[in-house]
Amino acid sequence: MSTLTKLIEEYLQYCQARKGLDTKTIRAYRADLRDFGLYVESQNGDFLKKESIGNYVDFLHSEKAPRTVRRKIASIRAFYHYLTYMEEIAENPLYRLDLTFRLPQRLPRYIPNHVMNTFYQELYAQKEKANTPYQLKCAVRDIAVIELLFATGLRISELCGLKREAVNLYDGEIRIHGKGDKERILQLTEKATISALAEYESLFQAEIRRSEYFFLNKYGHPLSDQSVRDMINRLAGAASISMHITPHMFRHSFATYLVNQDVDIRCIQEMLGHSSIRTTEIYTHVDKAKQRNVLEAKNPRKLLDMENVR
Repeated sequence: MSTLTKLIEEYLQYCQARKGLDTKTIRAYRADLRDFGLYVESQNGDFLKKESIGNYVDFLHSEKAPRTVRRKIASIRAFYHYLTYMEEIAENPLYRLDLTFRLPQRLPRYIPNHVMNTFYQELYAQKEKANTPYQLKCAVRDIAVIELLFATGLRISELCGLKREAVNLYDGEIRIHGKGDKERILQLTEKATISALAEYESLFQAEIRRSEYFFLNKYGHPLSDQSVRDMINRLAGAASISMHITPHMFRHSFATYLVNQDVDIRCIQEMLGHSSIRTTEIYTHVDKAKQRNVLEAKNPRKLLDMENVR
């Protein structure tokens, strides 16, 4: 085992035992650092030299998408910070190495209202078409999942990791443990959402009682994000929706619809669980329909007195 491989493994153990990072984050760190190690070894480089790290970053820029490059750089930065902190190395080779670059602006993709209506019609139609108790339970769970995603803007990881004691339908609120183990409480105000969750809880009460999680699969295990993706794809296909819909698009749609109704951006930030207002500001783009309505009704050109214009 090379020195770099050994240090990477020690770092990952530290992330799990001392920092308490979740399995998905550690898996991503492992993949990013493994790729870095393989590149350095293939080039006969030295992981303590700025030149080796700089060459790897240049390689990433030539091969990977900008957001992937940013994530891999962040993984490397955290690794070398650990090495310096633990005094495994005398000096951090990332010091005075410029790794910053501008990401292209990409607006979040949300689900248009007419597509959302079509999706919801199919969602509830599946319940009406259920022929067996098992099919009914699955349809009821699917409705509860989508209703909660769209009504609260939860991340899919937050929904799948929702604990049973975090759901309080009596008071109409849920307690969320978001990124960085930050806790926030979201209010449930829509009657349709509360009703869907209550029906799900009633049908799955035996399974929920045996588990610490709220949303469960047929085996009584926590519902996975892939299961939710598969369910959304199945419903979209049944509804003949050509748009590719992902779980995260319900979060984008939740935020975008609120922004378009002039809800205060800091209120949206709190509901989404963003640590920075800059993250939430990506939703402040105005859709074309609203832009056209504003310009038609409020265009400053209308204020001109044409009789006095020569």
